[in-house]
Amino acid sequence: MFNLNLFKNIGVPLYLFIYLIIPYSAITQTLKVDFIRNLEDSLNARDLDFIRKNFRNDESQNITKQFSKIINDFPGSKWKIKILKSKIPNKDILRIKVSGEKIVNGEIYKLESNFDYLFTILNGKIDEGIIKNLFTTIRNDDKKIDISFKIPDKVLTGSKYDIDIILNEPLEEVIIAGAIKPHQVNSFFEQEISLEPLASGGIFKMTRAPSKPGIQIWSGIIAHPKGMITFTKSIDIVDEI
Repeated sequence: MFNLNLFKNIGVPLYLFIYLIIPYSAITQTLKVDFIRNLEDSLNARDLDFIRKNFRNDESQNITKQFSKIINDFPGSKWKIKILKSKIPNKDILRIKVSGEKIVNGEIYKLESNFDYLFTILNGKIDEGIIKNLFTTIRNDDKKIDISFKIPDKVLTGSKYDIDIILNEPLEEVIIAGAIKPHQVNSFFEQEISLEPLASGGIFKMTRAPSKPGIQIWSGIIAHPKGMITFTKSIDIVDEI
């Protein structure tokens, strides 16, 4: 039997994902290889002065606050950054990977997050940052659970699409619980996810995209005798693909 109250005590609550999702939070750079290296080094060295100097004031304050929360929750977090070729006019793109771990009640919880960061440069500083293609997991199973996440990166406005979280091993007598829920960017703190028993080997959901372009965010939890996995995925809602 699962002690679902444990979720309240492991730091897995969805607020952690907010640090990596809110489009107005960003992460820095300017296209020069040495700058990217300096940015990566500054994040890994917890050099907030570098962030303040290279972000515009509003984003600098937000980034500093949110970055501090990540480090507080996952003190050993590491950042890896590389630049991508951008096809979007006046936008540059970084591919960012964040990994970290912490011990709670004797168990190791591992964070892995991958996302693209699109931004412009205004007066020599980073501005108008937005997160795309986000996929974040926090899990304590040491990857013993064979799980597949089949969630699209991009869908058309108003279209139906499938979200499948599949446990690849037969369940047999194993009992699992889980849930998934969409979120609006500004309402994370007001929403919770309630676990329910899962009769099938995972979460299988058909849904419809919003009628307007933007970003839709899904967060969910799988509880298994081998461990727990929380995940967050962003989906681009577009007029054409």
